[in-house]
Amino acid sequence: MVQLMEKALAEINKLPAEEQETFAAWILDELASERRWDAAFADSGDLLDQLADEALAEHRAGKTLLLDPDKL
Repeated sequence: MVQLMEKALAEINKLPAEEQETFAAWILDELASERRWDAAFADSGDLLDQLADEALAEHRAGKTLLLDPDKL
């Protein structure tokens, strides 16, 4: 385990049991969320490539406008 993680866990161990449980649940939720995002992006590469190609084709065909932040 890396030093920073060891330090963090040592500090967490000083907390009351209920706070440790809350902290642990939050960490596990964050890790699960990261795995879902990673999976979503891994599975979307072809779709993102297709959407990028379509956007570039529309731009080359003159079907796009410059973004004017003052008009948002």
